[in-house]
Amino acid sequence: MRILFIGDIVGKIGRNAISTYLPKLKQEYRPTVSIVNAENAAHGKGLTEKIYKQLLREGVDFMTMGNHTYGQLEIYEFIDEAKRMVRPANFPSEAPGVGMRIIQINDIKLAIINLQGRAFMQDIDDPFKKADELVKEAQKVTPYIFVDFHAETTSEKNAMGWYLDGRVSAVVGTHTHIQTSDNRILPSGTGYITDVGMTGFYDGILGINRDEVIERFITSLPQRHVVPDNGRSVLSGVIIDIDKNGKTTNIERILINDDNPMK
Repeated sequence: MRILFIGDIVGKIGRNAISTYLPKLKQEYRPTVSIVNAENAAHGKGLTEKIYKQLLREGVDFMTMGNHTYGQLEIYEFIDEAKRMVRPANFPSEAPGVGMRIIQINDIKLAIINLQGRAFMQDIDDPFKKADELVKEAQKVTPYIFVDFHAETTSEKNAMGWYLDGRVSAVVGTHTHIQTSDNRILPSGTGYITDVGMTGFYDGILGINRDEVIERFITSLPQRHVVPDNGRSVLSGVIIDIDKNGKTTNIERILINDDNPMK
């Protein structure tokens, strides 16, 4: 199995990057499944049903989410029927949506799990205990288990990678929007990267206009974050190869921007 995972789509520029590059990436890498993190796809915060369907039309097979899952109110109206999406599984049980789905791809089943960290983020259920519960459930069905851990700190992401090593196929980090260079295969066969990075405005700060972010750092005053509709883009992702036993055999970073154009 080969998984193409693309990190945190931010706004229209990020969606346009998917339109431009996803067909080319599929042609070059021939992934079995293409997964994106879409929690910022609608104007930089949340996801609408229109954009959800648009991404599926663009060739995305599945979407993970994060702390901005409910950033657009209309998601409450369709998330329970959105069969190609998961939100963090350690949200309270009352939260709409689900945190794991097992999808069928030809003759292969793949479990996709979304978890959210707690360090410097909202105080929700323990992601490690929730991981134990869901991984045990998934292992009854398939050896192919993919985890998107949406978390702030490198230490918490690192801890989750080591905690699940040998029990899942891959743990990829999202949320901080900066791609890390520590992609590796852990000793018991789990592919790992601390953060896949974002897909959005290349010349901003985490996909947001620079001026407002800099002003906030200088003045400590609240600023409205503006996600531009036009500008240069960056696409960040990983390709993960998994053997028949559910172990990663290769994890490779993808970074496409004006400094690293796709050949």
